[in-house]
Amino acid sequence: MLLAALALPACRNEALKLEDLNTRPVRLPNGFEIRAEVMTHPEDMMRGMMYRDSLAPDRGMLFIHGEPGQYTYWMYQVKIPLDIIWLDAQKRIVEMSPHTPPCTSRASECPHYGGNVKALYVLELAAGSIEKHGLRVGSQLEF
Repeated sequence: MLLAALALPACRNEALKLEDLNTRPVRLPNGFEIRAEVMTHPEDMMRGMMYRDSLAPDRGMLFIHGEPGQYTYWMYQVKIPLDIIWLDAQKRIVEMSPHTPPCTSRASECPHYGGNVKALYVLELAAGSIEKHGLRVGSQLEF
């Protein structure tokens, strides 16, 4: 069955890329599309963007929480600055942390970001994406 699933994209003349297997497209209000890695398991969500050296401008990470809540994020062991975006159940932006810097100190000294408004999703993008794509609180995303 796995072989059949892998063969389906080939039948449509599309190349299956390994890095796209656990991603979904996220369309921004200006039409730009991000391929976001989807994180739903607690272990994966805790690791997030840790230890990565870069993030392409058309890539991101989408955290899907089990229920709406006030989720704080931090940048411990993250090597690159990120834009962090919190979204409600309707996929509207409710909070943002642009140009969130990496934390190079001890974990206990890393600041926490967000968590001031109930959210169901959190999207991490390359730093500067909020400004580049004109994202604002209230903007609607599609995924």
